[in-house]
Amino acid sequence: MAEVRKFTKRLSKPGTAAELRQSVSEAVRGSVVLEKAKLVEPLDYENVITQRKTQIYSDPLRDLLMFPMEDISISVIGRQRRTVQSTVPEDAEKRAQSLFVKECIKTYSTDWHVVNYKYEDFSGDFRMLPCKSLRPEKIPNHVFEIDEDCEKDEDSSSLCSQKGGVIKQGWLHKANVNSTITVTMKVFKRRYFYLTQLPDGSYILNSYKDEKNSKESKGCIYLDACIDVVQCPKMRRHAFELKMLDKYSHYLAAETEQEMEEWLIMLKKIIQINTDSLVQEKKDTVEAIQEEETSSQGKAENIMASLERSMHPELMKYGRETEQLNKLSRGDGRQNLFSFDSEVQRLDFSGIEPDVKPFEEKCNKRFMVNCHDLTFNILGHIGDNAKGPPTNVEPFFINLALFDVKNNCKISADFHVDLNPPSVREMLWGTSTQLSNDGNAKGFSPESLIHGIAESQLCYIKQGIFSVTNPHPEIFLVVRIEKVLQGNITHCAEPYIKNSDPIKTAQKVHRTAKQVCSRLGQYRMPFAWAARPIFKDVQGSLDLDGRFSPLYKQDSSKLSNEDILKLLSEYKKPEKTKLQIIPGQLSITVECVPVDLPNCITSSYVPLKPFEKNCQNITVEVEEFVPEMTKYCYPFTIYKNHLYVYPLQLKYDSQKSFAKARNIAVCVEFRDSDESDASALKCIYGKPAGSVFTTNAYAVVSHHNQNPEFYDEIKIELPIHLHQKHHLLFTFYHVSCEINTKGTTKKQDTVETPVGFAWVPLLKDGRVITLEQQLPVSANLPPGYLNVNDAESRRQSNADIKWVDGAKPLLKIKTHLESTIYTQDLHVHKFFHHCQLIQSGSKEVPGELIKYLKCLHAMEIQVMIQFLPVILMQLFRVLTNMTHEDDVPINCTMVLLHIVSKCHEEGLESYLRSFIKYSFRPEKPSTLQAQLIHETLATTMIAILKQSADFLAINKLLKYSWFFFEIIAKSMATYLLEENKIKLPRGQRFPEAYHHVLHSLLLAIIPHVTIRYAEIPDESRNGNYSLASFLKRCLTLMDRGFVFNLINDYISGFSPKDPKVLAEYKFEFLQTICNHEHYIPLNLPMAFAKPKLQRVQDFFSFAVDRLTSVDSNLEYSLSDEYCKHHFLVGLLLRETSIALQDNYEIRYTAISVIKNLLIKHAFDTRYQHKNQQAKIAQLYLPFVGLLLENIQRLAGRDTLYSCAAMPSSASRDEFPCGFVSPTNRGSLASDKDTAYGSFQNGHGIKREDSRGSLIPEGATGFPDPGSTSENTRQSSSRSSVSQYNRLDQYEIRNLLMCYLYIVKMISEARAGQSGTFPLSQHLESRGKRIRNSRSTLTLRPLSKTNKITPCR
Repeated sequence: MAEVRKFTKRLSKPGTAAELRQSVSEAVRGSVVLEKAKLVEPLDYENVITQRKTQIYSDPLRDLLMFPMEDISISVIGRQRRTVQSTVPEDAEKRAQSLFVKECIKTYSTDWHVVNYKYEDFSGDFRMLPCKSLRPEKIPNHVFEIDEDCEKDEDSSSLCSQKGGVIKQGWLHKANVNSTITVTMKVFKRRYFYLTQLPDGSYILNSYKDEKNSKESKGCIYLDACIDVVQCPKMRRHAFELKMLDKYSHYLAAETEQEMEEWLIMLKKIIQINTDSLVQEKKDTVEAIQEEETSSQGKAENIMASLERSMHPELMKYGRETEQLNKLSRGDGRQNLFSFDSEVQRLDFSGIEPDVKPFEEKCNKRFMVNCHDLTFNILGHIGDNAKGPPTNVEPFFINLALFDVKNNCKISADFHVDLNPPSVREMLWGTSTQLSNDGNAKGFSPESLIHGIAESQLCYIKQGIFSVTNPHPEIFLVVRIEKVLQGNITHCAEPYIKNSDPIKTAQKVHRTAKQVCSRLGQYRMPFAWAARPIFKDVQGSLDLDGRFSPLYKQDSSKLSNEDILKLLSEYKKPEKTKLQIIPGQLSITVECVPVDLPNCITSSYVPLKPFEKNCQNITVEVEEFVPEMTKYCYPFTIYKNHLYVYPLQLKYDSQKSFAKARNIAVCVEFRDSDESDASALKCIYGKPAGSVFTTNAYAVVSHHNQNPEFYDEIKIELPIHLHQKHHLLFTFYHVSCEINTKGTTKKQDTVETPVGFAWVPLLKDGRVITLEQQLPVSANLPPGYLNVNDAESRRQSNADIKWVDGAKPLLKIKTHLESTIYTQDLHVHKFFHHCQLIQSGSKEVPGELIKYLKCLHAMEIQVMIQFLPVILMQLFRVLTNMTHEDDVPINCTMVLLHIVSKCHEEGLESYLRSFIKYSFRPEKPSTLQAQLIHETLATTMIAILKQSADFLAINKLLKYSWFFFEIIAKSMATYLLEENKIKLPRGQRFPEAYHHVLHSLLLAIIPHVTIRYAEIPDESRNGNYSLASFLKRCLTLMDRGFVFNLINDYISGFSPKDPKVLAEYKFEFLQTICNHEHYIPLNLPMAFAKPKLQRVQDFFSFAVDRLTSVDSNLEYSLSDEYCKHHFLVGLLLRETSIALQDNYEIRYTAISVIKNLLIKHAFDTRYQHKNQQAKIAQLYLPFVGLLLENIQRLAGRDTLYSCAAMPSSASRDEFPCGFVSPTNRGSLASDKDTAYGSFQNGHGIKREDSRGSLIPEGATGFPDPGSTSENTRQSSSRSSVSQYNRLDQYEIRNLLMCYLYIVKMISEARAGQSGTFPLSQHLESRGKRIRNSRSTLTLRPLSKTNKITPCR
């Protein structure tokens, strides 16, 4: 049985040793008293750079000390439009009278205003630096000379064995290059090439027209003059370039990638052989001269020494060039030190924010519908078409739309197509009007233009592009086929279904159709329908192989969209429907939309890019009815103002006003007056073969039906300004379908008889009404009929209006608004209407504006997103211009907070970022007393944060504070640039009152971060980060010394006793600040005169060790003066020194911040010169001292034990720990007479042995027979922590990487300046002090002979 440990025996409960050990360790850690870093007041940055202006300008590295000129600017970026011209009509803003409409139009026509920070790419993490790649593409392998010689011998033998013969041959494409032709794919000619080696060992590449090389060569390339061969895929596929000595190039291209690789390998080998031969010749020459000089002098000399003593100028020149080339070659392939760091090599994009893009139209799943042909089984030759193929004997009209069976709705507008041939179209125009050759009616004015397009080009569009936001397999494309009104659907379809004698039937049908078309050509009747699914799956994969269903006869009792949706739900079960099929062929294809499809127009007929003039084959975009769901909404960017009207049903079976009212046609008009002489507006979109815009539109007619249903869609282009008189007028006609071949003119005039009128105003309470409505029908239309709308006014109406069936609601209609300038949200409408009243000078009722602001909390989220820029900009105007009431700014900010929180909840915060960057443009207040946006918003944030009751608002403000801080920052930048304040000294750019506001805002945020962090973790973390980002931006815009004080005040709110979460907040704050694009100039890496006392202390400190020359410009200690002069890096290093005494998570966070910052410096393309890197590294010299203070924590327990137990006879220059002591140990003898020494944090270290001991006396578990209890009591709390919290391998690795970077950069820059490296002397002396006081571990001093390789 295993022996039980004594520690375990003493436990009250066996098995709990691990738990007890953990509790003891926590108690020890909790008992440690960490000293809070002494706060050092930062320097007055602006005064310092003013006083030291001469020193800064005379510094050769002044780029590290000065902010660049024109660091920020405002640029106006034109909107990227899909359309050839703006979608906003001309003079739209002047014609608009509503404030909301004006602001919408202004938004859609205004360009983007962007504040540019020239070096913003350098203001983030090292992963965001604008360099190609931080990771080495391929780490080069070490190749030794003996291996190279073997490879060369093999290559040479394989090639030279073919000397005098053809080495390679094959087809290549050769570019014909001269001074006038640019190399493109068009100038490559196919040639057959022979790669041959000549008897003298040189290589030549000959080209011929074919494989027979007996003919004359078409060209030759001497490869002796070729210096390199590289691929050039941009030129042509499988292309490569032969670079020649005279800066001329030959371009060749292989036919396959494998052939290209074979040619490249062969040509590179030849170039290498030529290069080696040339080098060998020069080397042989030099060796011959060297041997000659050696024999004359009688001793061996190196080549450079002999060349320097040589009188031959060419040899001396060659020697210098060779030495320089060797020096460059040694540095070739060297990688950046941090290239091999795991963080750099790991692809981590978590901290990288996505690019902010401007608002744009949402690109949904799009497909193109191409209508080709429609034919039934009754065909014939019509009119002059005797020689052509037979066609339909009467005109048919096609109407296409998308239906969503899953959501039971129609999801697109109608797409009307006319596939009738010209001879059939002629039947509709009668004998008086002839058609031109292209099928258009003569007398039609093609000069009439719609958005620059002739109307004649828009008459017969056969291609439409549909878009679907939410694709799934239950979306159908439905085709409805109509014909000219003739009678009953069954009677009209019978000849097509039962066709015993095609020729005779065709003649009879055509004769009847011709009479009908001449009399009833403008009326339509339903005839047939078909459908097909569009998508295979929910990913939107198009069903390109799908086919339409058979052409089903339209049932006169199932005309509505609801009936179609019911039929589609049973689409896969046709046996249940028992639909009657009309034989015919429908040729309509569904295709993917080609990239850059030309000659397209929007649903408003605005041409899209690219568009050719006078083109005939135009494609139109069919409007999608996007589901009213937040995830499908996006901010509007274009002008669109369409109203869709749907007459649904008329109940006329019980009316007694009219004797005949059976074949009822509905005529829809849009009017702006109810006077007797008023006429309809020409704003209704027409159908094919007619005008683009008409004054009226007719619905389909159901034969002999007194309760007809309709499925027609009437599309109206609404005017920019709508008023109370705008209304829809419905006129009902009884259409006589009697066909009388002997009819008189009088009979012809009585085709239609009015049988009623109905109307509906477009606006109600200033908004467009889009609900389903039921309207009464009047038998007459007296002037002023709009005054009778509601039921009350109907009862009190005068005798002029005669209601049908007692004013019962007989007509059911529905409207649908697709507008980007009108809102249907009541709260948004009232808010803008009230703001318009205030702007017009109306007397304001106290509290009224606040009431409307509070009502905005109830606005629909979809409307909020769609009109996001318009609503936000109006709120900011109210915030600055209407502040005469104290509660207005706070309530306005609360609405802003509500909008921001809703956007985040819906995952649409990217729209907020786009608004800030592109749309938000601070406007000057209308009054001089009004404050600017950044002043008012900051003041309001303070008021909200200090509220003790509304914690919900406080939490939201903290969580989404980034939005408000970025608004403030852009407002500040715009104010400086537009008011030309940017040229003023920074202390005068903003008033002192605004400085006080920002300081108060900082103080208001601190308690919510440092006290409420556990209650609101996400909110406090976001507030901490947002504040850091804002202060980082302030360093670019305002007094930097003032911002330093703000940073200092914020950091003072943290304490070493804080929990881990607050420590993470602190370092995240510091990391964000230190990522400023001009972090180096902010730290002023320049020499500052030391105080007299400090100079005396430094003198005695260095004189005790050795009288040596130390660079006084280098600051090695983390002194108060250092932290003051180099504020940000000093603050970071001080906090890091405290963090190193804490637990693992905090230590690792602090070390990572330092390391990431140094990685950023190393890869910053602005500071790649070695002198610049050295200057930057000097800023971090106190980090080396920090590392040396914790050096006993860089080794493991076993290593420390072996160092402590090392026998005294061991050599001083051989340490088991792997460190090498300095070669000069003369100063160690003077330390032996001291029995004990102490170092800064108070431990006692026994010094009887010159190697001392690595283990402080307070540590336990390490044998040290000479230690005493007194020495143990002297050990400080920090040393206990240091012993308890040993650094792990990751921490040690990161610390040493940082150390190597600092020392390496300084050593490289100073190696050639003097014979002695001052830093190495200082490190050596400090190493002796630390060794004698607490450790035997020292570092090898760096010198010119002690280089760090293989890093650059």
